[in-house]
Amino acid sequence: MSLKLQQLKIELSNELNAILAYWSKNTIDNPNGGFIGQINSNEETISDADKGSVLNARILWSFSASYQVTKEESHKEIAKRAFEFLSEYFYDPEFGGLFWSINADTTPKDTKNQIYALAFAIYGLSEYYVISKDEKALALAINLYLRIQKHSYDSVNKGYLEAFTQDWQPIEDLRLSSKDANEKKTMNTHLHIVEAYANLFKVWKDPKLQNDIIELLQTIEKHFINTKTGHLHLFFDENWIEKPDVISYGHDIEAAWLLLQCAEISEDENLIANYKKHAIQIAEVTREGLDADGGLWYEFDPEKNELITEKHWWVQAEALIGFYNAYQLSGNEIYLDIVLKNWEFIKKHILDQQNGEWFWGIYKDYSLIQKDKAGFWKCPYHNGRACLELISRIP
Repeated sequence: MSLKLQQLKIELSNELNAILAYWSKNTIDNPNGGFIGQINSNEETISDADKGSVLNARILWSFSASYQVTKEESHKEIAKRAFEFLSEYFYDPEFGGLFWSINADTTPKDTKNQIYALAFAIYGLSEYYVISKDEKALALAINLYLRIQKHSYDSVNKGYLEAFTQDWQPIEDLRLSSKDANEKKTMNTHLHIVEAYANLFKVWKDPKLQNDIIELLQTIEKHFINTKTGHLHLFFDENWIEKPDVISYGHDIEAAWLLLQCAEISEDENLIANYKKHAIQIAEVTREGLDADGGLWYEFDPEKNELITEKHWWVQAEALIGFYNAYQLSGNEIYLDIVLKNWEFIKKHILDQQNGEWFWGIYKDYSLIQKDKAGFWKCPYHNGRACLELISRIP
């Protein structure tokens, strides 16, 4: 098994370099600055595509985090490019928020403050500060944190509200994407706020921030983790009345390891103990979504008793970390076998062996899902992070 793990570590190191090479080669937007907004499934660059703040923030995080492993100066330069572009064109100096999207020519497009996007900006900025020690990056991350606390935090019921207008007024459409329920509190946004806050706390040891992380983890435990089933609740109104939805295997297994990591950063021993238990329980129930080929299905709809028969790239990336984390915690080699089989599935069906990067995913019949290779939601974050996490975890 140790030989298999060493081989896995080598392959993931090579894959990390391949992912970074794809983004370095194909996504730099020299005419307009920053990064190309979209590369479609046919590898065609859509030069006039909108640029998303989440994509830019995830590129910032990915190259900042990767530089700490690769020590490649070109990776640091791309991280710097992402920081400068985000601070220049996505940050809103008038209202202190972040534009959801800008046009290809860098003019503002959708100026709403989606808290999910602010969280990813904090995540990327704090990681960039690690490699640059640029005080502007840290100051911007802290400012965005303070804005979230001022406008999004629900001081009555706890938790965070989803979205606002540019000037921080209530907004009718709160959704991240068309498939989401239009609700005020979501698991996805809370997961990424705590991820961002924890990353910021690693470089800015502020006691108030630490308390906010602890409270957020307690809120997630109380409302989002279904301790009976082990799955996550996804959508609530502001009073924590749930709107039942699908089981999201990708978010389940991502939360399993990521929330424990945040608990460890918070230094709260009770939360660390609790989230170790959650990590194993969630990983165990996520096994429901594993197919015989080693891939993890996307979602299950309990109301229709129907499996959404797609296997998305990011779900497989999170499965690698989540199941390896369960193996580390339990010593149970069943979880390690899942990781090894999942990686074989990824190599066979998800990696684009010809052009590089990962396909969006496959359908039940193994035909490709014809969606972006790079775009609003298709970033080097999930797969790059999976490589980084396992490289650091495999002894």
